[in-house]
Amino acid sequence: MSLFNSLIPTLSREPANQTSPRSSEHGVVTIKPRYDIQESADAWGLSVHLPGVNKDGLELTVDQSQLRILGRKAWKAPAGWTTLYQESPAEDFELVIEHDNAIDAEKIHAELKDGILRVALPKAAAIKPRKVGVN
Repeated sequence: MSLFNSLIPTLSREPANQTSPRSSEHGVVTIKPRYDIQESADAWGLSVHLPGVNKDGLELTVDQSQLRILGRKAWKAPAGWTTLYQESPAEDFELVIEHDNAIDAEKIHAELKDGILRVALPKAAAIKPRKVGVN
């Protein structure tokens, strides 16, 4: 078990293709996007798949206990439109990840490119491994 899994016990392990709509805390219907988490010695890397979302429709907030990503799609179907095939869901996206203050919120960096949000989540200094000199 990685350190990230032990710090974030509520991290979802749902299948990547599960996109069942649900109501968010703000009453808007959203779905949980596909995402991946990687860990290095200094940070966690989060990649979130947000097709149809641009920078204006993206909201990323971090507080003492959670990271929340809300992605609103810019394009809406015209009235009377009949969808024959749709590769990505029509609903907006919401991802909430609980954390245990293991993230240095002041140094978080995010970039949205080609429908993929990449977030660098630097580890707080208190949890980074360090070498101790012996006298």
